[in-house]
Amino acid sequence: MAKERFVEVYSQGVTNVRKIIMDSETGVNYFLASSNMTSGCGITVLVDAEGKPLVTPLSKNDEAAMGQLLNR
Repeated sequence: MAKERFVEVYSQGVTNVRKIIMDSETGVNYFLASSNMTSGCGITVLVDAEGKPLVTPLSKNDEAAMGQLLNR
């Protein structure tokens, strides 16, 4: 099975949904928010205090860590 490009690493809520999605190729984190997932949502890059994208460090040699993210 091919590795998924975008991985949900955090989820909160049922109606008012908040999720953090990570790009498994770049490590960049995105925030997705919706008050009703059937009528639309918003997504944006998460940034640090300096305005730089939040990036999860990725190591091609660290298969165990990526496996844990993919299995959440």
